[in-house]
Amino acid sequence: MRTNELTDNQRKVLDFIQSYVEVNEVSPKLQEIAEAIGITSRGVAHRYVQALVDAGFLETHSGKHRGIRLLPSEPERSATALPFLGKIAAGKPIEAIAGQDEIDLSNFFGANSYAIRVQGESMVEAGIMDGDIVVIEFRETANDGDIVVALIDEEEATLKRFKRSQQGRYIKLIPENSDMEPMVYEAERVRIQGVLIGQLRHY
Repeated sequence: MRTNELTDNQRKVLDFIQSYVEVNEVSPKLQEIAEAIGITSRGVAHRYVQALVDAGFLETHSGKHRGIRLLPSEPERSATALPFLGKIAAGKPIEAIAGQDEIDLSNFFGANSYAIRVQGESMVEAGIMDGDIVVIEFRETANDGDIVVALIDEEEATLKRFKRSQQGRYIKLIPENSDMEPMVYEAERVRIQGVLIGQLRHY
């Protein structure tokens, strides 16, 4: 991901961490990050840091004092290629693992997109089969009815249809397979990582 694809707050966090490390030669604490961008919650600061980890700008070492580390910036990728980020569960959630490959799709999709391979059969009634490659536009929000990549508890990712409860307290992740039940989570446990915009299949 390029820095121009980050949200304003994610960019503020990254800029602050880079400046802090340059001056202090150590990484900031979450509380220092929160104060720097004008928020009070260390939990919200952690979510921004985790988003930057997911985007490849940072890595963290759990249990280590000041355990945030900046990663070297990668060369700008071709505008005609999408990063291929591994597999996504269309069934029981699995750990989402980033790969190093690229898929050349000319200019068919925008630069703010990535590709993942579907694993499982929970979306078959939407025409998404096990082994298909889906193209995802990176977004942090979704509308009811969108098919999304949802990260659960910052650990497991799954491809499902999105629906928010009327009060907004719960997120329902709905399979497109009549043999499977929807998964319901408290809203704070679910982070949207993108919305389906395309699909590829080899015959």
